[in-house]
Amino acid sequence: MADPTPAGLAPSGAGPASPRLRLKLIGPMDAWSVTSERVLPRVRKTRALLAILALAAPRPVQRQRLAGLLWSTRDREQARASLRQALHELTLALAPCGAPILHANRDQVWADADALWVDAHEVARAGPAGAAALDLYDAPLLEDLDGLDPAMDVWLAEERRHLRDHARSLGERLLEAASTPESQIEAARRLLAIDEAHEQAWRSLMRAHAARGERRQALEAFEACRSALARHLRAQPSAETVALAETIRGSEDHALAPAAPSAPPPAAPPRRSAARGARLGTAPLQTLGSAAEEHLSLGLAEEITTALSRFRWIAVVSSASLARFLGPNADPLPLRGALDLDFLLTGSVQADGERVRVTLRLLDLHAAGEVVWAQRFDREAANLLALQDEIAAAVVAQIDPEILLIEAKRAASRPPVDPSAYELVLRAIPAIYRLEREAFLEAGRLLTRAIAREPENAAAHAWFAYWHVFLVGQGWAEDQETALARAGTHAEKAILLDPSDARAFAIAGHVRSFLHHRLDEAIRLHERALSLNPNLPMAWVFSGVAHAYRGDHAEALARITRYRRLSPMDPHAFLFDTALMIPHLLLHEHEQVVALGMQVTEMNPGLSAAWKPYLAALGHLGRTAEAAEARARLLALEPGFTVQRFLATAPFARAEDRAHYAAGLRAAGLPEG
Repeated sequence: MADPTPAGLAPSGAGPASPRLRLKLIGPMDAWSVTSERVLPRVRKTRALLAILALAAPRPVQRQRLAGLLWSTRDREQARASLRQALHELTLALAPCGAPILHANRDQVWADADALWVDAHEVARAGPAGAAALDLYDAPLLEDLDGLDPAMDVWLAEERRHLRDHARSLGERLLEAASTPESQIEAARRLLAIDEAHEQAWRSLMRAHAARGERRQALEAFEACRSALARHLRAQPSAETVALAETIRGSEDHALAPAAPSAPPPAAPPRRSAARGARLGTAPLQTLGSAAEEHLSLGLAEEITTALSRFRWIAVVSSASLARFLGPNADPLPLRGALDLDFLLTGSVQADGERVRVTLRLLDLHAAGEVVWAQRFDREAANLLALQDEIAAAVVAQIDPEILLIEAKRAASRPPVDPSAYELVLRAIPAIYRLEREAFLEAGRLLTRAIAREPENAAAHAWFAYWHVFLVGQGWAEDQETALARAGTHAEKAILLDPSDARAFAIAGHVRSFLHHRLDEAIRLHERALSLNPNLPMAWVFSGVAHAYRGDHAEALARITRYRRLSPMDPHAFLFDTALMIPHLLLHEHEQVVALGMQVTEMNPGLSAAWKPYLAALGHLGRTAEAAEARARLLALEPGFTVQRFLATAPFARAEDRAHYAAGLRAAGLPEG
């Protein structure tokens, strides 16, 4: 613990430093260093101490106050001794963050605010221009720290109330400022996520839908309002809300003026915030037999909901919430209006002796309930919990890229008039993967616009970092040093803005390994990504690549092949199988590399990274004719590529791996330099 300077509450220095500790206090508490090493203390009271100091920062907290909050039932000396021990444990836990973050003198303790990023602070500081910060508020503050001490419980209730009141107040201001039906729908949904019983928000939602001619959705919103008020307040809708519903029900032209002056309502559906993305419901699974199947059905639906919630860009409505809207043979299409759903996952469970069959379908509610993905799982029923885990993991890994592609096509089909940051990101993603130079460069411009429109958009920064990976990897960067620096800047910005986004951590890890050759840091970032979402294929692949660069080839193979078990028909298999070639090549398994190379280059011949291990394997096998063709294709994509250029940029840690790769390229006829 650092001693304070005579100047007062913070050590003197040249100015504010970059945050070195990321704290998640909304929902379950978590703590990570800037290099993504988990630093959450083991003891709950020590965690609570960190949370108290972080929320107070930069203001100091009296030692007596801290002891009274956490050890109110002990005598004064015991409480102060416990505080000293907890501060010592906390200092040790935060050591990976570098210079001390906590400071103390005889009477007070405080945290260095410049060294902290705290999600609750982002919400508390948010004004109308920083509305995206409200998306961080998706659970109660410190929901896993109840019951530590009676005094702490009182303090925590008050802190939760303050944060919730601020979030609700900001949501109300955003709703009041919304001037079009589209913006009113988005603002109302955002406010209802904070306070589901906010009747004014329900009325605004009803009016906005009615103004767009969506009378059925407006009336479904009224029914949802009635249910929310009964559940949370044991109350009925007010006379004003009932009168509005009756007016909508009796309207012949199906349109009402919105609450504020507006432009003519557009035909497009409401835009999403980038943090929210697509909205998906998991319907109760139909059981076709015994009570045991019903138990599996409920458990599997809940497991799928939990697994889907790990994808930050998908908002999930659970089967329990949908149960009151969906009975047997019910039409799912009204859910689009009632709960603002884009997709619905439905299915059935059937047992036959020792076998279980689970059939699942994904419906696009914007396309009249069209089935856009379907899968059947036939498994042994010996271990139902393991069965639930396995099926849920496969389902979410497979539908995530499907939904992303559908949402991207939907965004591309809308008129390019005043697009949101979310729409700009969606339009950029397919062009990144197509790897057609002009379209790829346009994707970079789209992402630049997205960040300019919404600078705090974590997803936009993550995808822009990813775009820079391909810019360098394809040899298209006019200034490679600048591209390397920008990739790192955007990757770090993404994980700082959203410390719970597994995809952002996976991309940041790949930037650290592939571009910056900082393999230990990259592997820590990948472990963070996998802890956040163990069902994200990208995280397994990029984690495996980092291990391959470090020389852990068996581990690399195990991690990369994990994606195939999760998502065997992944639309980005060409990229992931390219990663699989690297450990096979460095294990001298050249025939397997050639087989993979033939498949990958057929799927996407524009990926220069696929031609390099393929070419090296052909060289080692002495297949000169095939090597000549592959060499020509590679040099057409990267005209200046040579063995020396490969050695100058290769991220491999072991000299023997670099030498083996380079020897294959030479044998395949690639110029030395």
